[in-house]
Amino acid sequence: MNSWWSAASTTAHPPHPAAQTLPTSPDLVPSPSSPHPGPRPHPIPHTTARSPLVSARHLFSVLLVLLALGLQFIAPHLSHDILQSLTSNHHWPVTPAFTFRNPIAYKTPPVCPKPPPHVEFARTFYTDTTRSMALAEQAKRVAAEFEFDKDHVQKAVKEFLREMDEGLQKEGTELSQIPTYVTAVPNGTEKGLYMAVDLGGTNFRVCSIQLHGNTTFSLTQSKVAIPRELMVAQTSKELFSFLAKQIENFLKQHHEEHYSSTIKRRETGGQVKEEEIFNLGFTFSFPVQQIGINKGLLMRWTKGFDIADAIGKDVCALLQAEIDELHLPVRVAALVNDTVGTLMARSYTSPGKTGTLLGAIFGTGTNGAYVEKLDKVTKLTQSKDGGIYDKSTGEMIVNTEWGSFDNSLRTLPNTPYDIELDEKSVNPGIQMFEKRVSGMFLGEILRLALVGLLKDPKVPLFRDENSADNDVHSTTQIHQDSPLYKQWGIDTSFLSICAGDTSAGWRMLRQTLDKDYGISAVSAEDAEAVREIAAAVGRRAARLSAVAIAAIVITSGRLDTASSTSGEVSEDDVIDIGVDGSLVEFYPGFEDHVRQALREVEEIGEQGEKRVRIGIAKDGSGVGAALIALVAGSVLEETGQKA
Repeated sequence: MNSWWSAASTTAHPPHPAAQTLPTSPDLVPSPSSPHPGPRPHPIPHTTARSPLVSARHLFSVLLVLLALGLQFIAPHLSHDILQSLTSNHHWPVTPAFTFRNPIAYKTPPVCPKPPPHVEFARTFYTDTTRSMALAEQAKRVAAEFEFDKDHVQKAVKEFLREMDEGLQKEGTELSQIPTYVTAVPNGTEKGLYMAVDLGGTNFRVCSIQLHGNTTFSLTQSKVAIPRELMVAQTSKELFSFLAKQIENFLKQHHEEHYSSTIKRRETGGQVKEEEIFNLGFTFSFPVQQIGINKGLLMRWTKGFDIADAIGKDVCALLQAEIDELHLPVRVAALVNDTVGTLMARSYTSPGKTGTLLGAIFGTGTNGAYVEKLDKVTKLTQSKDGGIYDKSTGEMIVNTEWGSFDNSLRTLPNTPYDIELDEKSVNPGIQMFEKRVSGMFLGEILRLALVGLLKDPKVPLFRDENSADNDVHSTTQIHQDSPLYKQWGIDTSFLSICAGDTSAGWRMLRQTLDKDYGISAVSAEDAEAVREIAAAVGRRAARLSAVAIAAIVITSGRLDTASSTSGEVSEDDVIDIGVDGSLVEFYPGFEDHVRQALREVEEIGEQGEKRVRIGIAKDGSGVGAALIALVAGSVLEETGQKA
């Protein structure tokens, strides 16, 4: 029953059967003041008589009903102030028979009304809820813990330069500075068909790459996730036999004719021609002690891998043994670090007069490889155990393994969240730079910071005393199974969402917290607090990244040469850097933060930063590995060796 019928039916009685409709002209209505009332009318039953008081009450009730309906219709368009005044505890002169049938109409509507002109909002849903200054202040306090200012950047750069020189002279240093035996970068004219595989983290990728010789290439690839049990297997054979099987599957699918003909020839005792064997570049994104262009001893695992049996073994030999068991026409020709591949791919696709200086990864992990003067790599040039390499170029690409920079924490920042993350990691005490920069760890740092606030009952993060404190007028709830309470529960991609959300009230951020992290009815204040802390974590990572880039730019000596004094950057003056990884590619403003920090380094400054060209090196672990396999073939041929 609607409110109109409810009100009307309670103020009128059913008509009497004998009731008649009579004219209401004044001459037929008796007047008590007139001695001659005129002709008497027919009897009028009392049920249809309307005294002025009853009629007025009926009319007033009808008007109130109309007012209620009208208010219900326009309520979504009224400000909360007006609604509150209309629905406060006033004594309305309504008849006892009248009730508001839809009290929901007098709460804040589910849509966001336009704010009144006199109220200002800072990127929040339209609301008049009181902002929690306690939460905002605590968020600023936590964000301040991640500050890495100009002085800290400068000190860290000096420490990085010191560790670089130390690592070039001897083994066992924090910055490993590993010679890669690759002594030249490509110029874009290289041709050929090569294979590459990439064990870079949680996925294994198999590719075949056709280099066209004009800075372009064609790529065919497949990718498979590494089963978790193989990442922590008892023996290395379990992992490497899985990798070889994926290579076999790829050849069957994409090079079936070549695969079948070579397999058949071997089964019948025939010989496979040298040109029919694929030279393969093996991108292995873990620290190895490289002792040749296709030989490298595993130093330690990172990124969640932990197979003790593999430590100290030649990873190329481990893979080749499993390939040979399957009789595949594939030769592991080159061991490739993903950063070296990034450097090679960038140099092939964007050749310049000066060549690419640095290849850097800012993704799940972080690392860099750069072109160093050969005479500075004394631990190789003065070693009797060094492998064979081409000395004619006077250069050597060095894999820094900068994830382990400053493990002693001389200059790196160290918050309570960094300490807890390190203690609970699979490799406490090492990879300290990576644990503050790479995508694998940033989400966890943010999670620990948020959980730290949640543990303090005085901080109103994700807490509401009642729904009126929340701009969506529903108390915030954290699901008991929320990833917020689990180690590695927050993915670093969430930081990108925080940084890129420009919607009113941070709607995208709040929806992600609800959908992916089990936190419902997140208030605007909660979202702003999370966003501020996330931004601080990401900004610190970018500024730390700039430390490594700055040190390599400085040590290269390329800042000392400039063909122009006008301030304009010519092609001869460009210092080219190839980068890859989800952080540098997808995190909004990451490069801007890097460049700001570069400008703050004394040796670089405003003018030096302008000369640094940072470009995405697409598929460094694919085309880069193919290019190194090409280089490996020529080097081994010149030295009279087979890959």
